[in-house]
Amino acid sequence: MLYLAVVTFIWAISFGLIGSSLKGVDPFLVATLRLACATLLFLPFIRPKKVGARNCVTLIIFGAIQFGLMYTFYMKSYEYIPSHLVAIFSILTPLYVVLIHDLQTHKFSKHYFIAAVLSVIGAAIIRVKGVPLEDIWIGFGLMQLAGIAFAFGQVSYRKWKLQNPTVRDFEVFGLLALGGVLSALAFSLLLTNWQTVEITTNQWACILYLGIVASGIGFYLWNKGAALCNAGTLAAFNNALIPVAVLSSLFIFGEIKEASLQNVLRLGIGTLFVTSAIVYGMRSVAKAPSDDTSLQ
Repeated sequence: MLYLAVVTFIWAISFGLIGSSLKGVDPFLVATLRLACATLLFLPFIRPKKVGARNCVTLIIFGAIQFGLMYTFYMKSYEYIPSHLVAIFSILTPLYVVLIHDLQTHKFSKHYFIAAVLSVIGAAIIRVKGVPLEDIWIGFGLMQLAGIAFAFGQVSYRKWKLQNPTVRDFEVFGLLALGGVLSALAFSLLLTNWQTVEITTNQWACILYLGIVASGIGFYLWNKGAALCNAGTLAAFNNALIPVAVLSSLFIFGEIKEASLQNVLRLGIGTLFVTSAIVYGMRSVAKAPSDDTSLQ
């Protein structure tokens, strides 16, 4: 899908941009600010009367999970691991997309368990100079929580959209973003050390870009694309983001300079294990009947 392909390149740059430009800025505050920008962008288009009160609450909850929880865990992971590992450790998100979809349709496959084991082996192999193993595991765990939250939101919104085909995406995206900012704000109010908050002009520019382009336009196009394709295609596009993001972080934002030959080798072997996890896990998708509930 064109929508998903465009967002893939937008988000790929975001990994390295966050890792290089927003170091030292509280992650909970960054998550709140960028989601606030996205909310303000789409708030004028919300049509609550057309959607109905119950659906409004449902969509706010979806947004709180997909955007709020995801960004909270995602931004926090940068305190423990460099941006190329953040990208690599998000590789299981497609598996979570299919797993959540299958659970909602009362299906399950043993491939998921084996894939999880392979991914843990991959995470154990990956070591980066200056990054303690404990931080690797914390970063890995945070990214899995972020992936599960993001996958749940995608699948849930897609299911909701199939049940409400007359509602246009831009009429409800503001509700999703609103849920996200409320969720992230709750974490920020509890955990941000407000006395130490300092944001430079360049960092404000970065946050505005991430909020308006990556979060606002990006998530809108992504959810719109998600509603137009089946679960397998959605999972595949989640995975297409990873290599572009890793290359961007390593070469455009210079993280390759921090890696020795040994670390690059570990990175390659570990990534191979994590990639094999998603390939193995997706076997159940290929063998399963096609999902005929897309809006194509």
